[in-house]
Amino acid sequence: MDAIYVAVNIILFLAIAPLFEGVIRKITARVQSRQGPPVIQPYFDILKLLGKQDIHAGNVAFRIAPIIAFASIIGVIAFFPFGHRANLLTRYADIITVIYLLTLGGVAVMLGAASSRNTYALIGTSREMITMIMVEPVLAMTFIMGAVRSGSLGIGESVAGVAGGSGWSFALMAAAYLAALQAFVGRQPFDIAEAEVEILEGPFIEYSGPSYALFRYYLMLKQMFYAALFIAVFVPPLSTGYYAADIAIQIVLVFAVFIFISLIGSTNPRLRIDQAQKVYAVLVLIALVAVGLSAYGI
Repeated sequence: MDAIYVAVNIILFLAIAPLFEGVIRKITARVQSRQGPPVIQPYFDILKLLGKQDIHAGNVAFRIAPIIAFASIIGVIAFFPFGHRANLLTRYADIITVIYLLTLGGVAVMLGAASSRNTYALIGTSREMITMIMVEPVLAMTFIMGAVRSGSLGIGESVAGVAGGSGWSFALMAAAYLAALQAFVGRQPFDIAEAEVEILEGPFIEYSGPSYALFRYYLMLKQMFYAALFIAVFVPPLSTGYYAADIAIQIVLVFAVFIFISLIGSTNPRLRIDQAQKVYAVLVLIALVAVGLSAYGI
């Protein structure tokens, strides 16, 4: 049965992530008084890219980077099943594994961009690196706070340690994670690495065809994972005892997070990299304070 839960979870993410991307596009268009594309447009985009020629820079790193990124996010998704069900894979991994896989996806993006030797891609790579170094600690400290409370590095124990908490540490960490969510998913005002108008898709400028489709799919899955993780960690579980009903409830809550992401992204201008760094530093500081307070049970 555990294997079925893992399979269902991965299939749901693969099926729904493009739809949520379409929701973001639609809400953004409406806020800006445009009609916008249909919500199913991301599905068409992926299919169109898969049918195009795959032009590459001629080196191994450029070719394997999209595969590594896509595989890393699928691996992470397998550890966090919908429906509040136990996962057989969690016995073989801990929060360090999850952080490693999430970081690996970002490293793959930078690897592919750097190997393309394109100036705009290199600029995007440097921005991606700064974002990763300064924002990923917020995610790491979220798990660490759960580990401090539960006394275990296990994935389930760490998530339960945060979800079952309360007080100032819980409130501060929830606020830090929610504020960092736009940066996690690369949306305005923190879509600095891609910045279409400035550096023409940044790290992905040299990609096309199936390779670019894998990267786009990776980004869609990544933003859905971070939204789902916020629900799993910071929203009290609304368990009905029925697997399908629990999945439906969590998907609705994730949809609400995507509405939040859309509204923030469509109403805030893109920050400069120096401005973003100051915001990142504040978020890391808040997360550190939350971990410190949790150590004292506050």
